[in-house]
Amino acid sequence: MKKSLRLTAIIEREDDAYVATCPELDVVSQGDTVEAARFNLLEAVEGFFEVASPSEIKRH
Repeated sequence: MKKSLRLTAIIEREDDAYVATCPELDVVSQGDTVEAARFNLLEAVEGFFEVASPSEIKRH
């Protein structure tokens, strides 16, 4: 059974790009558009959960 988790995504413009941050996990990504930054952040968060140890996940 998959567990749902609600996380925050903060997307801010920086120069010619957008920076997306998930503050709960300290994961950051970027993209040329808001949509690209959001998609890249989602991939980065998924990657975090794939490689994080159970203690790292529990800490967040």
